[in-house]
Amino acid sequence: MSSVIVFDGVSKCYRLGSIGNQTLYQDLNRWWAKVRRKPDPLLKIMDARDGKDGDQFIWALRNINLEIQHGEVVGVIGRNGSGKSTLLKILSQITAPTTGEIKIKGRIASLLEVGTGFHPELTGRENIYLNGALLGMSKEEIQRKFDEIVDFSDVEQFIDTPVKRYSSGMYVRLAFAVAAHIEPDILLVDEVLAVGDAQFQKKCLGKISDVSQKEGRTVLFVSHNMGMITSLCKKAVLLDNGCILVEGNVTDVVTRYYNAGISSPYAVDFRKQGKKVGDQYATLLEVHIEDMEGNLIGEVDIRAPFKLKMTYDLHGAPVAPRPNFYVISPQGQYVFVTGGGEKGKAIDGTYEATCIVPGNLLNNETYTIDAALLYTDSIFHYSFHERGAVMITVIDPIDETIEETTRYGMSGPLPGAVRPKLPWEVRKIA
Repeated sequence: MSSVIVFDGVSKCYRLGSIGNQTLYQDLNRWWAKVRRKPDPLLKIMDARDGKDGDQFIWALRNINLEIQHGEVVGVIGRNGSGKSTLLKILSQITAPTTGEIKIKGRIASLLEVGTGFHPELTGRENIYLNGALLGMSKEEIQRKFDEIVDFSDVEQFIDTPVKRYSSGMYVRLAFAVAAHIEPDILLVDEVLAVGDAQFQKKCLGKISDVSQKEGRTVLFVSHNMGMITSLCKKAVLLDNGCILVEGNVTDVVTRYYNAGISSPYAVDFRKQGKKVGDQYATLLEVHIEDMEGNLIGEVDIRAPFKLKMTYDLHGAPVAPRPNFYVISPQGQYVFVTGGGEKGKAIDGTYEATCIVPGNLLNNETYTIDAALLYTDSIFHYSFHERGAVMITVIDPIDETIEETTRYGMSGPLPGAVRPKLPWEVRKIA
């Protein structure tokens, strides 16, 4: 296999307090804050990550040396602020490295932000041509693939409707469909598959699998969903504070991700991480998994129930939001979604939401769990949707002498995302 991407000592430095080192939007924000004698918004963000005051130079990436082979699907993981998106932006030539060199062999298609390049006043049809042109497709190429793009996105009924009237799910479906049909040599995907329903996610995963395996193209995939990472990728790279902490087999890298204290598989306290999760109405404080006695656990017997818990603050919410947990299989598919809470007026304060998952429901797999808080005030909103917040591994002891399990005499790994214990009746009728 030949290398299609080579990072040779690549670093990215941002100089704080100067114009021209960020995006135009960020530069203007910094200038306007300075005019009003307000703290530099970017300085505040970066100081929180590095734990230093008054730094004028911030290294988003530090001495990255990495080779990616033709046809590989590589997962890039790490906490927020670790440098994942900066890595992809350098690859897509949105920004240039400060030091080092990057060599790319082939055509790149980037899907870094939902609907990048879409004009809200234009229709879906017009935006396909616009976005396709921005991504390097010729008019003839777009015309040839137009029907395939529309069919993949499932927005045919609304293709001549301005995209400003699209839901976020329709928006991302169309954006992904355009990017995925460019026929790139290298596809960059940054957390895009987190948007959309389970059916669309399955379709996207299938497309990425086809792009890499059947068409032999290279994919770099950034996600906080470890289930998706492990199911889609064979190789992974773990970034921490702009540096490569470890690279190699995806299972080993994901394990290191949790064991390194960067994240916990079963408990996370965002207050200790200095991370703000939420909007102006709600803030997620903590997510963890407990057994029925209140002990923190990362593994559970397949027969035993366990608790999913989240703690959050409400401050000025228009209506009472409803907490939700999303349970996701190792293949990246939603197993189920569960929500609680009552409708009504929101009262400010700190809340703890608990959901009990019964025993003999899930299969013996490792499941990723998202924590979300949503409310409806004329339209649907997320206050937060923290993807891959925690993980739980369901263990099957394969010992039916203790208590009857859902194996029913079968041996080996059993298929399915769930394995519920259901009531049966078997009787002789003749």
